[in-house]
Amino acid sequence: MKFQGEQKDQAESVSEIGSKFVLALIGMYILMAIPLKSYIQPAIIMSVIPFGLIGSIIGHVIMQYNLSIMSMCGTIALAGVVVNDSLVLVDYVNREIAKGHDLVKAAWEAGAARFRPILLTSMTTFAGLTPMLMETDLQARFLIPMAVSLSFGILFATGITLILIPCVYLMLHDIGAILKRAVT
Repeated sequence: MKFQGEQKDQAESVSEIGSKFVLALIGMYILMAIPLKSYIQPAIIMSVIPFGLIGSIIGHVIMQYNLSIMSMCGTIALAGVVVNDSLVLVDYVNREIAKGHDLVKAAWEAGAARFRPILLTSMTTFAGLTPMLMETDLQARFLIPMAVSLSFGILFATGITLILIPCVYLMLHDIGAILKRAVT
């Protein structure tokens, strides 16, 4: 059996979006690894991306929309947005460590100091997308799945980011210390 016509075009589009998304993720990793001078910290930052995807899927279930190519476009945009929140936290931890603070205190301070800006940024983004989510005009309805992906993905990933990033940072530091002791 061979798909033709619209189904063939859609399969090609999905395949192309997937491969370009992988290239975008690699590009984001490289762009963060250079200034952070670390191979691990970009992975910590990007660990939130799957949670954005989960939030996007939950949003589609809540809003009763099927996943579409526009949903995928929204999810790709979402990856860049949730990475920003994580980057803010990791950068704050790095600056606190550079000042001579203990890692645990730096991670705690990062969560406390950046909680409000991260939460406000996410809530204002969701509020900005709300009119599109509520749109009833037939001409604009094809954009709603993209808005659903972005808005619900941001909400879900923000909550996870504020907890996950400091925890992963501390866990990887502990794992590094254990490995260092095992080697010596």
